[in-house]
Amino acid sequence: MTEVTVVKYAFEGEKFEILVKPDPALDYKLGKKKDISSILISDDIYTDSGKGTKPSSEKLYKAFKTEDLAEIARQIMQKGDLNLTTAQRRKMVEEQRRRIVEFIAKTYVDPKTHLPHPPLRIEQAMKDARVSVDPQKNVSDQIKDVVEKIRTIIPLKSENLQLEIGVPAQFVSQSYAVLKSVGTLKKEEWQNNGSLKAILEIPATARPNVIDRLGAITKGSATVEVLK
Repeated sequence: MTEVTVVKYAFEGEKFEILVKPDPALDYKLGKKKDISSILISDDIYTDSGKGTKPSSEKLYKAFKTEDLAEIARQIMQKGDLNLTTAQRRKMVEEQRRRIVEFIAKTYVDPKTHLPHPPLRIEQAMKDARVSVDPQKNVSDQIKDVVEKIRTIIPLKSENLQLEIGVPAQFVSQSYAVLKSVGTLKKEEWQNNGSLKAILEIPATARPNVIDRLGAITKGSATVEVLK
């Protein structure tokens, strides 16, 4: 018998649920799976999966701005809460902790030496500061709070990054507005096919947000590379 768990998402008072396979769904949350269809029990969207009640197409469109059920499920997985077993929660907390440590090590330095702190030092600082990691909250949404807490233990300084970004033509209009709002465009190269290549300077801590926003707009087709 196939194991089933529920992912719940609320939007402006409306509740939405999908039924998923527990372990594949966790892998999807952790970025180890990309195909949304491989984790779904069915394409159905519910307001209450226990009762089998479903939302109207109007409510779905209002909340998700699309009628594509796969895209709606993807958004629910991205923004919603996955019911986790104790073992899954522990695994997800450790994975999120690893990502947070990795991000801080790559984007913050010791202001005295201008060198990054070793990951083990960051991990110890998080333990000493009693940092609580939310297993289902995006790393980018947790970084600021984590950094503020461990700054009392180890000195941290954020530095600017330059990103080399490529955006396909069909997504340039929306993406360009985002790029202008999050940083400074140092270089723009408009290609013959309408696509854009640009160099964007941003605070190092803004990188996850930039990647997330571009990924959402371009359905993952944008390229983002950190320039050395």
